[in-house]
Amino acid sequence: MRIVRGIVVALVIMLALPYVLTPLCLVFTPPSTLMIWRWATGQRMEQTYRPLGAIAPTLPRTVINAEDSRFCSHNGIDFDALQTVLDDTSDDGVSRGASTLTQQVAKNLFLWPGRSYVRKALELPLALWIDLVLSKRRIMEIYLNIAEWGPNGEFGAEAAAQYAFHRSAARLTAHESAVLAAILPNPHTRSAKKPGPAVRRLAGLYQRRAARSGPLDRCVRPKAG
Repeated sequence: MRIVRGIVVALVIMLALPYVLTPLCLVFTPPSTLMIWRWATGQRMEQTYRPLGAIAPTLPRTVINAEDSRFCSHNGIDFDALQTVLDDTSDDGVSRGASTLTQQVAKNLFLWPGRSYVRKALELPLALWIDLVLSKRRIMEIYLNIAEWGPNGEFGAEAAAQYAFHRSAARLTAHESAVLAAILPNPHTRSAKKPGPAVRRLAGLYQRRAARSGPLDRCVRPKAG
């Protein structure tokens, strides 16, 4: 019985820990679980933290257009997109859809890669909590600093910009930002350094969308004055 109680207590602590740690993200950006795994297993890992003000505004604008067009208006979960995901579930029970940027932050910081109902069940309420505790601008800053963006342990916008374009994230052009957005689903099979035809087509599409998106990224812009 003591063993069972110990297991239950351990599970409760594990489930509660992300909710306790989230407020710390107001001032501290922790590494992602994948970054920790690479470090623990001796694999290469490169990341240089950059505040959002030190990243070209074309990057968050293009990422929002590419990954989560309702980022500024939803509460961490895009329920319309989620319904589409549920409707497009494969026969083996694995979802094929994408997540909001906030869900991706929840997964990257506290959960694990892959697709399963278990991870999604943990991810959804955690995304709501993250959206409640953190500002949209802070969520975007964390996302851009922990996203995997290269084939050999490049994490975050700065490492991505240096690897692909030999320049800082602050100096990314609209086209370079679109190329980085185009490889986000899988930087191991899509390259920003040597983009193939599919990446170039996507980048062109994302660049055009971002150019005419208007206030779509209003929640991550610096406050006037």
